[in-house]
Amino acid sequence: MLFCYSWKVDSRIMSLIYKPFIGIALNAVILFALVQILPEITYTGGLKFFIIGGFVLGMINFLVKPFMKMVSIPLTIMTGGLFIIVINIVVLYLLKYVLDLWQFRDVALSFPNWYTYVVAAIVFGIINFVTHIIIK
Repeated sequence: MLFCYSWKVDSRIMSLIYKPFIGIALNAVILFALVQILPEITYTGGLKFFIIGGFVLGMINFLVKPFMKMVSIPLTIMTGGLFIIVINIVVLYLLKYVLDLWQFRDVALSFPNWYTYVVAAIVFGIINFVTHIIIK
């Protein structure tokens, strides 16, 4: 009985193992939807772009986005939540910056202007909101 585990412990361990892969896959799907909805956004790399972009986006969402949300709580409250669009613009800019900085072979993301960043941030927020509702 010393080495006997219950199903709940095993399912929690499996959840910890699969959760990062599910997050990368969801971020890749969000990037795919964003690129399909907004043809102004160009990318190179095919499937490799979506896997690497999903990973980088997951890291940004895990490391940077919670800090930005916490620091900007007063602005978010004053604007009725619209400041989240600015946070999403920063997240998308950081995604492009990190992809350019790390210089993956044949992987690039391009936004032609700031207007595209704003529209992409709104679409990104809506898609992210819908996927979180579906998953939970």
